Amino acid sequence: MDGARIAGKTVLKMMREMGLRCGIRRETDYHRYNSYRGEVGETFENVLGRDFSADGPWQKMGTDVTEFRLSFGKAYLAPVYDFGSKEIVAHSISPHPDLAQQREMLDMLEAAMPEGAAPVMQTDMGWQYQHPSFTGRLRGMGVTQSMSRKGNCIDNGATEQVFGHIKDEFFRGRDWDDFESFKRDLEEYIIHWNTRRRQVKLKGLTPVEFREQALRKAA
Repeated sequence: MDGARIAGKTVLKMMREMGLRCGIRRETDYHRYNSYRGEVGETFENVLGRDFSADGPWQKMGTDVTEFRLSFGKAYLAPVYDFGSKEIVAHSISPHPDLAQQREMLDMLEAAMPEGAAPVMQTDMGWQYQHPSFTGRLRGMGVTQSMSRKGNCIDNGATEQVFGHIKDEFFRGRDWDDFESFKRDLEEYIIHWNTRRRQVKLKGLTPVEFREQALRKAA
């Protein structure tokens, strides 16, 4: 953050001296939300074919819905994750995994997309992603839809990995009494993810820093 570069082992040593520990991600035992209802609309080829690598932002993205079970009931997160910048570029948090949630997410995505961007978006075969309102909206935005094969969650593994991090870092061992407080705290975590959570794969930059640097270079 201050421009100093130190080795990873030095960081670990300093953490031990400060009494800090980093939780190791475990095999997920969280309940999965499954939106598959068969072929109920338009389906697409798996264009990405598990190639999630991207040289920069706004090239390849993924979306999915994940479920949180809480004292007050259930809540759902629908994000759009940029594989290049590692940024959550759009999202919707809702008590219902419905088309209204997808519309809110796509509104945010459309507002954020830079002019001339033509990314590929990976989805699973959930009913939302086959619905004409979703597929038509992506076409209108210039987004190419790539769809995972039935029963192959690894085809959307990049986005699933983000869900694992969110649930381990933000959700594990916590509970909320009402939806609004949960939504507020998850919104704050997403801001943290994008603007303060530095990543080794981005050479120590945050997702927003990486995106801004990449767009400056491309200008």
